[in-house]
Amino acid sequence: MKARFGQLGYALVPEVLPAADCARLAQLAQPAAAASGGTRCLLAQPWCADLARRLRADPALASLLDPDAVAVQCTYFEKSADRNWLVPLHQDLSIPVAARVDAPVLRGWSVKEGTLFVQAPPALLDTLVAVRVHLDPCGLDDGPLLVVPGSHRAGVLARPDAAAARAATPPVACLAGVGGTLVMRPLLLHASSKALGHGRRRVLHFVFGPRVLPHGLAWNVAL
Repeated sequence: MKARFGQLGYALVPEVLPAADCARLAQLAQPAAAASGGTRCLLAQPWCADLARRLRADPALASLLDPDAVAVQCTYFEKSADRNWLVPLHQDLSIPVAARVDAPVLRGWSVKEGTLFVQAPPALLDTLVAVRVHLDPCGLDDGPLLVVPGSHRAGVLARPDAAAARAATPPVACLAGVGGTLVMRPLLLHASSKALGHGRRRVLHFVFGPRVLPHGLAWNVAL
């Protein structure tokens, strides 16, 4: 699985969590995102920190993570008939950090939900791994993530290059059952369409990275 993950930039790992645990986690996560359908600041909550440690210890997931990787972010997404949106093709380029650092390679500073983010250099982005835990079944009608296999190996892509990569390699829909996970490189090109049915697609999106950052940066939270 590790070799295939390196080549494709993503892997689907089924049944990481039982359905009962997913229902409990959804109840814990939902209040934090009641107004907007999502939040990116869950990792500071004890239940979320415990889940991050549990994911890191899972044998199948651990084989795709660096042994010294730490959890640095958890975002909750909820897509449903009432909270429906599409996401255009993109790469995840920003990371949450503790303080601003003046360095030529650091750009795209922003503040989201009170947390400072910066667009990280490609070499750092290449070390990150995202783990998306599905709290509900995610089928074709639920607005699943669409990924362009292997696109992470091209580094940070300008918009024309991203469009060319999608044209050359058809996107793959990442479907999952309750408790299944999608493991992916943030530089993997991905998008999602609006949900077509009446189900709910609730996801906890964790990011794992190296404990020590370059350029004098420090994570906002690291567990």
